[in-house]
Amino acid sequence: MMTFRRLALLLAVMLMPLAAPAVQPDEVLDDPALETRARDISAGLRCLVCRNENIDESNAELARDLRLLVRERLVAGDTDVEVVDYIVDRYGEYVLLKPTLTGANKLLWIAGPVMLLIALGIGIGFVSRRQKEREVEDLTEEERARLQALLEE
Repeated sequence: MMTFRRLALLLAVMLMPLAAPAVQPDEVLDDPALETRARDISAGLRCLVCRNENIDESNAELARDLRLLVRERLVAGDTDVEVVDYIVDRYGEYVLLKPTLTGANKLLWIAGPVMLLIALGIGIGFVSRRQKEREVEDLTEEERARLQALLEE
């Protein structure tokens, strides 16, 4: 029977290839500083095919094209910001894994908390109304007698 440690080790060894970056050897730049910058930029760019995976982790052709584009722009002399701006201009802000807090994105960032506050207000109002409806005043003797008569019929 396999122990827990052996099973965990076997599972880790089996899953290790899944965590490997998809960057191909022919994509790697000769200059280690530029390659480091390219990896840093790629870590913040979303693969448009795989969704919530950065382009370094994706095996999609589009991700490869984006990795090559990043490296091409760096070799051309662009700064990191210029490279990201170029890609955002070309593919839209969706390509960023961490969207900016500008323009229409402000509405999206603010909408969640605002909706939560509205829902809490509606919920508190509903509960307080229901509580007031449940508060029953004591019946007078006349009302009790009438109620008893109705129940006996």
